[in-house]
Amino acid sequence: MFDFQTDTGLDKPELYEALTQAAQALVYGESDPVANMANLSAVIWQFLPDLNWAGFYRTIGDELVLGPFMGKPACIRIPFGQGVCGTAAASARTQVVPDVHAFPGHIACDAETRSEVVVPVVVDGKVIAVIDLDSPTPSRFDEADAAGLEKLALIAAKAICATP
Repeated sequence: MFDFQTDTGLDKPELYEALTQAAQALVYGESDPVANMANLSAVIWQFLPDLNWAGFYRTIGDELVLGPFMGKPACIRIPFGQGVCGTAAASARTQVVPDVHAFPGHIACDAETRSEVVVPVVVDGKVIAVIDLDSPTPSRFDEADAAGLEKLALIAAKAICATP
């Protein structure tokens, strides 16, 4: 059984360190990619405040397809290069968007979302998924969030491609 407790007094680097430790414990020894993405989504949701969506989109062909997540129902398919998630996948670069309404081509899955961060999960130079976090608060995410989530994406990469 896992019972992770978050300390609300931590600064972002410390919070992300605690999150990555919890994430590593959750996926340790588990080879099922869906189970691992589900647990990673849940632990992100538990550790990070002020989110209205946290989860994965998986690369299938030339588009992203909805994976495990926490939050309201979401868009199911996103073409590479479209929206924040598709841009992150096509460029293989983290996207920090302070105001989604100012992002060209933003795909509004939840009208309450105001800011977003999307981090590619890369294996052998190929984007296999993205981690997507949405917030109802403008400018919720910054470079500290990007850095912490990029460390989490390294854990996700191994957990999604794990073999028994």
